Parts: sequence; C-alpha cells; structure tokens
Amino acid sequence: MMENNFNKKQIDHQQYEKMLQTGTTTVGIMIKDGVVVATDSQATAGTFVASKQAQKLFEINKYTAATIAGGVADCQYVVNQLRALSRLKEIEDGETPEPKYVASLCRNILFSGRSFFVSMMIIGGYSLKEKSGKLYGIDLLGTLYEEDSYLSFGSGSPFSLGVLEADWKVNVTKAKGIELVKTAITSSRERDAGSGFELQICTIDKAGFTKVE
Repeated sequence: MMENNFNKKQIDHQQYEKMLQTGTTTVGIMIKDGVVVATDSQATAGTFVASKQAQKLFEINKYTAATIAGGVADCQYVVNQLRALSRLKEIEDGETPEPKYVASLCRNILFSGRSFFVSMMIIGGYSLKEKSGKLYGIDLLGTLYEEDSYLSFGSGSPFSLGVLEADWKVNVTKAKGIELVKTAITSSRERDAGSGFELQICTIDKAGFTKVE
C-alpha cells in the first residue's frame, strides 16, 4: 500500500512539472512609472502549432493587464472571471480596483482549484493609491509572487530571463522597457519551439492601459 502511494506521488510530481512547461513566453517588467507586459502569439497542441494569433495578453481593467500560460480554456475562464469580478468591484466602490486586488482574485481562483486550472498568469498594473507600477505572478497552485523587477513564465522563460537578468535596470524608461521586452521575447522565439510569431505588448502607467502596436 505504501508503495502505491509513493508511485502516485511520483506521478503527480511529474505531471506538475509537465504543467509548468507550457509552450509560450510571457514577460512583465517594472519601468520608471509603471509596467510593460508582453507575450508571444503562438498556441501549441503538443508539437503542433494550433494558432499563430492566439490572444495571450488581456486588459482586465483600465489599470491592470494579465498574460496567460497553460491550458487555453482554463486561462480564458480565469480571465473572464477576473474581468467580471473587477467590474463588479468597480461598480460597488465607484473606482477602478487596484492591481493587487485583481492578483488576489486570481490567486483565490487558482488556489481553490489546486491545479484543476492549468494556468500560470502574470498580473501587471499601476496602483493609483501608491502611484507606482505593480507586478505579480500566480502559478497553477495559487502561489502569489510580487516582484519589483521582472517576471517571465512559459517554456521560453529561461531565454527571456537571461536577457532581463543582463539588461534590466531600475527606473528604465518606457521606451527602453518596450525594446527590452521585445529583445527578451525574440530571444525565446529564436530558441524555444513553443514560442513564436507576433508580439503582444502593453504599457500601464498613470494614464492607464495602452496597447503597443
């Protein structure tokens, strides 16, 4: 009986590691007056490229955005929940919810599922109360990370993190921040089979969510 339990734990651990190796690259970085959040646009089904124009960057509210990595259906469900709950909070309070509130919602949804939702998300935004950018990472078990520099999730993240580790600086400007995430994700697209095609980029500062064309 003990042997069976041990084997089950081994299998669960292997499945967890496989879930973390999602075929994508998502990046979020802190800049001088906000954040830059970005991702590639390739969606894979195993080794097959299912879509070259998959939406992986979402505006949750005027001051918060999210990227997705993992099962597309799971991630879309979580994003829809975040948008709806954020809107309800905005109606109740008469003001846009803080990025931390959205990150906490995301954490609660994923924690309540405890790996039921195969989803890893970066939540980036601008806090009107603290007048600064905010960057959070949430994994499929509901673990919440708050970063003051940069984050990257997905199979291409080791390559992006190498670029960010070398080139990110405190108080980097918006223009240089955009170029940095372009370089980081391009590095992943060059070396990671799960990442590719177009970039989806946004900035969030005191003026709100802005899509970078």
